[in-house]
Parts: sequence; C-alpha cells; structure tokens
Amino acid sequence: MKISGFSFVRNGVKLYYPVVESVLSVLPLVDEFVVAIGRGDADDRTRESISAIGDPKIRIIDTEWDEKLFTRGIINAIQTDIAKNACGGDWLLYLQADEVIHERYLPVIRHRCGELLDRTEVEGMVLRYMHFWGDYHHYHLSHGWYPREVRIIRNRPDIHSWQSAQSFRRFDYYEGPRQPSGHHKLRVAAVDAEVYHYGWVRPPHLMTRKARALNTLHRGIKWAQSAPLAADEFDYGPLDRLATFSGTHPLVMQDVIARMDWRGKLQFSGRPDPDREPHKHERLKYRILTFLEQRILGGRQLGGFENYLLLRGV
Repeated sequence: MKISGFSFVRNGVKLYYPVVESVLSVLPLVDEFVVAIGRGDADDRTRESISAIGDPKIRIIDTEWDEKLFTRGIINAIQTDIAKNACGGDWLLYLQADEVIHERYLPVIRHRCGELLDRTEVEGMVLRYMHFWGDYHHYHLSHGWYPREVRIIRNRPDIHSWQSAQSFRRFDYYEGPRQPSGHHKLRVAAVDAEVYHYGWVRPPHLMTRKARALNTLHRGIKWAQSAPLAADEFDYGPLDRLATFSGTHPLVMQDVIARMDWRGKLQFSGRPDPDREPHKHERLKYRILTFLEQRILGGRQLGGFENYLLLRGV
C-alpha cells in the first residue's frame, strides 16, 4: 500500500500559512508529498522554504495562476487537481496549507488506510476538524464550522477537487469544478483523527491581508481593486465566546507557537466592537444554534451541510 500526500499553495509564507509545518506533519506517514506552488510575489519565500526541508519524498510542481479564474475560488480546485493528478499512491491524503496533522494520528490513519484498501465501496475518508481562532488556545464549536471533511481519497481519475477546494466529488464527466451536474458526493468512512486548522490564527495585520487575498480569489481582481479598504488589523472579537483548548499541538508547530507575538492585540473578554460587522459566531442566531447543538444535541449540527455520504458500519 502506498500513500501520497498532496497540497497547493501560493504566497504561503508571506501570508503566515504554516505550510512547511503542514508538509512536515505527514512526511513520516506518506511515501511522497506533491505540492503545487504557484508563482507568488517577489517577497514570498514559500518555494524556498518547502525546498529547504530537503526530504526526497517532496516533489514540487511550479504553476502559474490564471487571474481569469479568480472567481468563486475555482483556481484553488484547479491547483489541487494539478497536485492530485501527479500522485502515485493508492490513497491520497490532502492537506491545505493551513492544516496540520498531530503526530499521534499518523498510525491511526495508516491503519485505517490498510483496513479499507480492499473495501472498494469506500471512495474516501473524513477526518474531524479543530478550527483555531485568534490564538492557539481558542477554537470553534460554533454552528456553521464544518466538523468533518474529506481529506483522504482513492487515487481515481474520476475524483476531482470540488468548487473552492474544500472537498472532493466523483464526476461522470469533467468540465471543471463549477459544472452544475454530473458529479456525486463521495461515499466515505470516518477516521478517528483530527485536522488542526490554523487558517484564522496569525497576526491581526496579516489576517486582514489573508482575508483580502481569499476574497480576491472568490470575487476577482476587479473586485479587489474597487473594494473599500478593510481595517488595518483584523478584529477577532472577544475570545471567551469560543471554546478553550487544553490539549497539545503537533510537535511541528512548537516553534511557530513560540513565535506568537500578538497576544497584546487580542480581546479576551467583553463585548464585540459594535462598529464592525459581527463575525458569524457572534450573531444571535448562530449563538442559539450553537447552544442547542452543544448542550442538547451532543454536538450534532442542525441542518448542517455535508460534502460526503458517510457509510455506516464501515
């Protein structure tokens, strides 16, 4: 059995993505790691940083991002497929540039891949998510934050990255990630492992820059040029409205966490700034739904959307 890891990134180091740590976190598990690196800004060091890992398992594919595809995030799906199509494993483990796997889950994932290798009805696997916010001590148990997502897929040509590369679908034919029909949710099994998602943990000024970069990929260059300027520093809001993390982070994240220097810019209690747009988890509707889900329904989301079909008893 061979397991491939794959990812894509552009301007990752410049925007404070833990992309090096993401790759490092699964190198002991995978037989190869393929990463599509888009040519970024002149002051970005993403390619050099990943190359400096110096592991022969890592294979870099250099890409150019077509600005005409900066709409609804489809460039992300296209870049994901470039890396995916270059993989040679039986199972393909996908991590985005802000996702890291704790070392304690590597043997769990390997065992599950072996256990399901010949179960052909299983097209992929879902992992649980830990969504950190603001710092490394608070995370979301809020309605609307996906609790699980597809991160392991079979190496099949009919499976492609879906929409903004959050998940994957099986296609009868493929005309691109936005095609309205001919695609199906994957039939998946669960893995008793978590993805640590650090996409909303970075210095406030870089969080603003990252949010604007994401909006550009979903709305286009013209939108970015005409949109009103956001605040210089992102306001994470009062962190006591989130869950407190008491576990351990992946070992590869230790140096990153030790470098955290924006604690003084965070709000740990009180009320949100009334002059800014509330974050989703601060809105009354979502606070009520979160209370019901966490206190009464045991974590089950009300009306939550799932990108997959979870097979029972597998």
